[in-house]
Order: sequence, then structure tokens, then C-alpha cells
Amino acid sequence: MELGFAFFFYSISLGAGLAMDAFSVSLANGLNEPLMRARKMCGIAGTFAFFQALMPMLGWICIHTVLQYFQSFEKLIPWIALALLGFIGGKMLYEGIKNANEPMEHPKVGFAALLVQGIATSIDALSVGLTIAEYDLFSALLSALIIALVTFIICLVGLLIGRKVGTKLAGKASIFGGAILIIIGLEIFITSWF
Repeated sequence: MELGFAFFFYSISLGAGLAMDAFSVSLANGLNEPLMRARKMCGIAGTFAFFQALMPMLGWICIHTVLQYFQSFEKLIPWIALALLGFIGGKMLYEGIKNANEPMEHPKVGFAALLVQGIATSIDALSVGLTIAEYDLFSALLSALIIALVTFIICLVGLLIGRKVGTKLAGKASIFGGAILIIIGLEIFITSWF
């Protein structure tokens, strides 16, 4: 594909569309940890950006190497996203309900949970490898980097909004954040069938 306006517009649009799940999870993370420092926010946004760039490239590689295996795995993607986001969201809901009457501590988003969130919100981006299959390696990498940059910016905005609103919601933030994650998992699962 030629590196013109259409390429950049398509890559930016693709990045914005793929980043919506990561934006919602970033919002939930900001709600859950309203005292989050800027360095950690960049780390979270960077993690989501990394996985949003990695998955389309893995899809592209699969298309160019083992297409038949990728197509059979593609049916599992909604189930994996539902399970991962449902588990994390359910845990947040449980903790929020269990600690509803206790003084509010702001639980921190751990590294392991962040990795699971990054994978769960970006696993559907594997199928983007199908849409960029005609790109050469350089164009595919450039598109993945644009997707990562767009995701990074969108996730930072989600974290900032969540952090600001999280201080106002105090004790309900964990419940609200957990519900958001479960809804995202259900949305990924349901939209994959329709």
C-alpha cells in the first residue's frame, strides 16, 4: 500500500476504533486509583499501546505464515476476552462490594492485572492482521506504530478522566470499574456473534 493520506487516515481510524476497549479499561483503572502518578499512567497507557500494536503484527505474521491455524484460533478470541475481563471485573466488583462500608483505600493496579487487561483488550486486534495483510512489512509496522500512538493518547485521556471522577466517587469506584470491565467483555463477546 502507498503511504499517502488514505494509509494514515485508515491507520489512525483503526487505532481509534481498537483503542475504545482500552480507553474504557483505562477509565476503570483511573476510577479505581484516583491518586495515580503520571509515571504510572504513562506505563499503563504504554502497556495498552504495546499490545494494540503487537496484536495486529502477530495477525499479519500469521496471515503470511500459518493462515489456517490463525483462522481456527480466531473463533476463540471473544471467549478469551470475555473470560479475562470477566475475571478481573468480577474481582473488582467483589472487592468493592466486600469493602463498601470500610474506609476507602485506593487499590493499585498491579503489573499482572495490567498485562491481563492489555491482552484482553487487544486480543481482538489480531484480526486486524487480516485487514493489513496486503501491506509489506514496513507499512504493517508503521500502521502498528500509528495504532500504538493513538491508543496511548486515548488511554491517557481515559486515565485522566477516571482519576478525576474517581476522587468524587470514592468508595463506589471499584464497583463501577469492575462493572465497566465486565460490560466490555460482554460487548466483545456479543459483537463477535452479530
